[in-house]
Amino acid sequence: FAQWAEESATARGLLKGLTDISYGSGLSETLDIFPAAGPKAPVVLFIHGGYWRSLDKSDHSFVAPAFTSQGACVVVPNYALCPAVTISQITMQMVKAVAWVFRNVHRFGGDPKRITLVGHSAGGHLVTMLLACDWRAYDFALPHDLANKAFSISGLYELESVRATPFLKDSLRLTEEVSVNNSPAWMPAPKHGKLYSVCGALESAEFIRHNSLIQQAWGKTHVPVAESIEGLQHFSVVEALANPGHRIHALA
Repeated sequence: FAQWAEESATARGLLKGLTDISYGSGLSETLDIFPAAGPKAPVVLFIHGGYWRSLDKSDHSFVAPAFTSQGACVVVPNYALCPAVTISQITMQMVKAVAWVFRNVHRFGGDPKRITLVGHSAGGHLVTMLLACDWRAYDFALPHDLANKAFSISGLYELESVRATPFLKDSLRLTEEVSVNNSPAWMPAPKHGKLYSVCGALESAEFIRHNSLIQQAWGKTHVPVAESIEGLQHFSVVEALANPGHRIHALA
């Protein structure tokens, strides 16, 4: 984590990104933007992990250079952390953030019709929830297919097992209702878009099970990629995303 923070500070200095832009007035509702050099650029929106209870967008700026160097606009949002909020509230914060990006990213060279959601761990869960979002129910002015490309890295797709994990109980305070309502594997497959799901082959059996579960639940049409990548564990998978020569970066 110290290495990530150091590399992220370097990236912010080199890229001259715009930090702590408000996408709402709630707790931690800010985002960082690393603009594209020209207009109509693809947008990569990266949501960090940390079991919904730790880490920060500022720890993850290091993912941006690999994408901005290829002409993309990169956005890294923050969200409030448990136990100050519930996972349901965090999910809705990310809905708000993506809606804000859709409306405003053109000001930073991004094309609102070309948004790709990428998330790690808890962030992988959140981008999967966003793929299943009914955007018209949130705001009828939004297109129904606002988010149609999501890439989940070491994502979590059902929260009953998370609820039963002893070291997370005190911070997440998951109820049965919140667990079920935030389990994308138990939701219908999204009408629009595709999910790529990967994890490291060196991760725990549960992360590997979750990675297969979402493809089983939604089917290969909606989840054409569900890969365990050899040689990677739960943290090196994020570093692979920032490595232009790696399979995970190529999938993004």
